[in-house]
Amino acid sequence: MKKFFAIILSSIIFFSTHSWVLAEKNPTAVPNNKFGIHINNENELKDASLLVNSTEGDWGYVTFVITEAERNHDRWQQTFDQMRRLHLIPIVRIATKVDGDNWQIPNDAEINNWIAFLNSLNWVVQNRYVIIGNEPNHSKEWGGKIDPASYSTYLLNFAEKLHQASGDFFVLPAGFDASAKNTKDTMDEAVFIDRMMNSEPNLFDHLDGWTSHSYPNPDFSGQVTDTGRGTVNTFNWELNYLRSLGIYKDLPIFITETGWSNEKVDSEKIGGMYDYAFKNIWNDKRIVAVTPFILNYPNPPFSEFSWKKSDGLFYPYFEIYKNIPKIAGDPTQIESGQILGALAQPILLKESDFVGMVLAKNTGQSIWGANNTKVVSDDGSLIFKNNLLFDIEPTRTGLMIFRASTEQNRGILIKSVYLANKDNKRITNSFTIEGLIVKADKMQIQSFFARIGGYLRSVIKGP
Repeated sequence: MKKFFAIILSSIIFFSTHSWVLAEKNPTAVPNNKFGIHINNENELKDASLLVNSTEGDWGYVTFVITEAERNHDRWQQTFDQMRRLHLIPIVRIATKVDGDNWQIPNDAEINNWIAFLNSLNWVVQNRYVIIGNEPNHSKEWGGKIDPASYSTYLLNFAEKLHQASGDFFVLPAGFDASAKNTKDTMDEAVFIDRMMNSEPNLFDHLDGWTSHSYPNPDFSGQVTDTGRGTVNTFNWELNYLRSLGIYKDLPIFITETGWSNEKVDSEKIGGMYDYAFKNIWNDKRIVAVTPFILNYPNPPFSEFSWKKSDGLFYPYFEIYKNIPKIAGDPTQIESGQILGALAQPILLKESDFVGMVLAKNTGQSIWGANNTKVVSDDGSLIFKNNLLFDIEPTRTGLMIFRASTEQNRGILIKSVYLANKDNKRITNSFTIEGLIVKADKMQIQSFFARIGGYLRSVIKGP
């Protein structure tokens, strides 16, 4: 008996924690909606969804920053849950703290705190996109210093520990200012990368993709048709430069910052520039996401990049971007759960449908609903007609009611059922349902309930 209970317990643990999908590191291997936007805070998610999931689009991207002071689990879990409902994929850029005019140099001791925080969240999709830092070839982004060796070592240590914590982390380096010169406050990107590689020659073995800030320079007002470094095609120059250094690894590209200044370029023309870029430049199959900077920041220092005006209205390019044709993305999500209980009606009428229910907990990332989750029998002998299921979000427990039939015409029905996803892949453990099949026609049923009704009336009336 002890052995029996041990087997049952181990099965429950296995099925409640097991992921039924393999890691999909390359996001371009599945249908992908590369349209995205960079936001300032989570209050902008609904506007972001309207922008990037429009015109047949679904599962667009959103880039945002989390600082050390903002590592609040409840806040960001609520944000991720909202993004899940809105079908938005997060790209998280981590940052330290502002100290005067500079961002503090990261402390290696904080890496474990970051990992504990990031690992505590139920992410929206299986790939956990994390960007380490921002434009370190600017001294203000690294404690007032320019230190390629220090950044590369920090990036390598962080990447190694993230991958050790979970194979689902998708580690991205900081995006660089490709137009920066060699000055006391900035360093040429090519020089910076050279020195990074001299410090950590195996760095790219631990990176999963490439981050690009493909701004149209000079002055964020360059032509959309310009090519090469310092244009909306900067990503291509960067990848070619990496190849010149002997880095031939296929790196999915994330353009997490780009965009024209609405102070230097006619805002009526910017939308057409985005349309051209997506159709002629950013249609590169290596690009996973393009998240222009920034949706809502109508005040200095980023007012010239803001898509929303100080009066709350959007610039014309919002609508044009919104109307560019998109595709429905289908990112990989962990789908798993645990059936806590299941039953069918105890008496089943021969050759008639019966009703049952399943109580299950969602332990994965996807939201279970009638359109993507169903009850299936282990041997395939039950015919399920329909399901009644209200959305069950991750970590929640809910009830699914089903109607089914069986070709078995007598005796005790004993069947095992489980939940499957839209692709008919198992996502939970099995649970046994039972019922007694009886032969009865319509007249017998009516007569039976008539007698029951007569008996109840006589009891109520009394002698």
